[in-house]
Amino acid sequence: MKKVLLLVSILLVAVISTACINNFAVQDLNNKAQTYMQKGDYAQAIERLKSSIDLDPTIFETHYNLAVAYTQSEDYINAVEEYKKAIEIKSDVPEVYYSLATAQNNLIIDLEQGRVRMNVDDSLYTPKAEDLNFDEKYEMSEKETSLCEELKDSALQNYTKYLDLNPNAKNKAEVEKQMEYLAGENKPSDEE
Repeated sequence: MKKVLLLVSILLVAVISTACINNFAVQDLNNKAQTYMQKGDYAQAIERLKSSIDLDPTIFETHYNLAVAYTQSEDYINAVEEYKKAIEIKSDVPEVYYSLATAQNNLIIDLEQGRVRMNVDDSLYTPKAEDLNFDEKYEMSEKETSLCEELKDSALQNYTKYLDLNPNAKNKAEVEKQMEYLAGENKPSDEE
């Protein structure tokens, strides 16, 4: 019996030690990522945050910061996915809904301008710069057009959720104007 208790105690200490080491490693990676983000080196920040998620995929802040890094590097495909993961972990943070809606808006623009395209398997990709021709208007496929409509609906829902969670938001008028645009009632706020 004493051997069993000793063995259980050793295993418990090992599990707790491993968890502590992982927590320190995650925190260290997140701190390094923050430093890189402050310097504007989003590629390095993204790598650190992805490594942090590999160690512990349950931390809201890591997913949110990764989404922000993707947003800053104008990779809206991955930003949208990471904001969604952050919401799965913690659904009561208004800023995540605002950021997700904004990333969805930017993804719509990229799709409409051909900077993001859809593969035959419906996955999205960013074409190489040499494959882009900005002299011609890009014609979206039916699937891309349909995806833009889905993104608009989702962005509207996310802006609505943002305002529901943050009814006194300082940017409420701007958000409402953006919602009108998404609903087809007005021009986007940056065109005025």
